[in-house]
Amino acid sequence: MSDSILPLAMAGLTLAAIFAGYRVGMVLAGSAAIFILISDLPVAFFNLLISRIYANVLSNWLLVAVPMFILMGLILEISGVAERSLRASQRALGGSAAGMGVSVLVIGVLLAASSGIVGASVVLLALLALPRLEEAGYDKPTSAGLVAASGTLAILIPPSVMLIVLGDQLQTPVPDMFAGAIGPGLLLVLIYGAFIIWRARNLPPLKNETRISVPQLIFDLGPLLVLVISVLGSIVAGIATPTEASGLGAFGAVLITLLYRKYSFAMLKEAATRTVTTTCVVLFVMIGATCFSAVFKGIGGDDLVEAGIMAFGTEPLTVLAVVMVAIFLLGFVLDWLEITLILLPIFAPIVAGLDFGNGLSGDELLVWFGILVAVNLQTSFLTPPFGFSLFYLRGAAGDALTTPQIYKGVLPFIALQLLVLVLLILFPGLITGLTS
Repeated sequence: MSDSILPLAMAGLTLAAIFAGYRVGMVLAGSAAIFILISDLPVAFFNLLISRIYANVLSNWLLVAVPMFILMGLILEISGVAERSLRASQRALGGSAAGMGVSVLVIGVLLAASSGIVGASVVLLALLALPRLEEAGYDKPTSAGLVAASGTLAILIPPSVMLIVLGDQLQTPVPDMFAGAIGPGLLLVLIYGAFIIWRARNLPPLKNETRISVPQLIFDLGPLLVLVISVLGSIVAGIATPTEASGLGAFGAVLITLLYRKYSFAMLKEAATRTVTTTCVVLFVMIGATCFSAVFKGIGGDDLVEAGIMAFGTEPLTVLAVVMVAIFLLGFVLDWLEITLILLPIFAPIVAGLDFGNGLSGDELLVWFGILVAVNLQTSFLTPPFGFSLFYLRGAAGDALTTPQIYKGVLPFIALQLLVLVLLILFPGLITGLTS
């Protein structure tokens, strides 16, 4: 049997089962089991999978940060603290049509830094910002694109669950991943802001817009800013590990709910229940992906992928371009978690062995590559037909938006994200400037 048939069959079967609607974790683990049995791998390979699952997932203390950051975000969402900060920001920046658009973007950044949950950010922005943007004179596609893109910042701006998973897969320090994402995140925000200001250049000023007093703004927004700075700053400064900082974030979120008199046992119970559900989904996919990658490599899949990439040329930037295009195209049909867990173990060793002529090597090179992947994967949340942000927005907007309007609205923001990706490749200092 040809060396390429089994890896291609395994990849084809996995994609077909995912498209058919089966659970991703079960598909990855199931295809691994099937191809152990039909390949020349020994049945004892199952024992190897068990040890890899235990070492890579179940005993990985870094992954404790995942449920804690999810819990922090859910507490802020369910209690209404995030909504309170959102409304305060709108009133502070919403004196003009451009200011209203920029306020939505700023709120997206705050939600991203406080929760890291794309679904929560997009839904909150859709419910609160879409009516205000319409009042300000924005057309529906632009409003849809702004809400979807602003909410999707939650997957890139630290503390992000995706950056924790990327750091784990690349075996690079998560604080460096967080620090490396700050520059690209701010660059995206600036470019989004410039685009929105340009789109709002001919819109009339808002009428009867009530402004918020400075003391009220500080009270409504200050605690959330302190929480974000404390969590992110402690990680980047090396004062706390991501796991410790995630505990600080969850505890700080509870304290904020007490400050605003929003704490209740029912709220905490709902947040904890949803955290367990979300965490189980993430870990189940990670377990399945661990099995899949081990078997895929065992039957020669990594060699096949490397040969396919090198077929386009061995020049480092060409190889990087092929990897980025592959990730971008897969983002149309797969979730970021699936792409990360399946492809990064294959792509990372290839990239680590290349010299891009930018002076990067070792962990610094992998951090740069990891942030490029993160920006690329952020784009996958907006690309039709399976962009998750599009689903969240469509569900939250109801009859206020149509699917074609949403698709049309996100296209400029996808183009802007790809522009930022090119800039990060050309100017790696935008990523590595803050890393240790």
